[in-house]
Amino acid sequence: MLTVYRPPWRVDIDWRPGVTRLLSASVLARTVTRALEAADAPAPAAVGLILTDDRELAVLNATHMGETGPTDVLSFPLTSPQSSPFVLPPGRRSHLGDIVVSVERAIEQAEQGRGGQTGDVRWSPADELRLLVTHGALHLCGLDHGRPAEETAMRALERTLIDAD
Repeated sequence: MLTVYRPPWRVDIDWRPGVTRLLSASVLARTVTRALEAADAPAPAAVGLILTDDRELAVLNATHMGETGPTDVLSFPLTSPQSSPFVLPPGRRSHLGDIVVSVERAIEQAEQGRGGQTGDVRWSPADELRLLVTHGALHLCGLDHGRPAEETAMRALERTLIDAD
């Protein structure tokens, strides 16, 4: 695991063995922290980012979402955006949660022109990975896309963050 500090954030990045490294740790950490800042996440805080494959995402998807097969990204927030912040000792960070991304799925979606969360964007696997990481970080902060208005707002914010990079 590699830890990257981008004050007031800490991003713990875990590349699973054999997973293609499409982006550097510094780019991944910057992607996470930009999304946290845009969503007004409580700070200081830490986030876990796990870069893995379809097999692991399929297990997590079945276990936690009741869905069969792999998905591209899952987020596991540890606190509710509505909950009151808990008090930590000075110098300690809360852990907002973990983002788990299938790099294998990011590559496939990009290569087949099924990227961009809408399934119709053609761009590089690295751009697709940045989008999935952004999407996961926004979910940690309570953003969702279950209703049309939420989806429109979340997609617009994702696009703004990706385009700003």
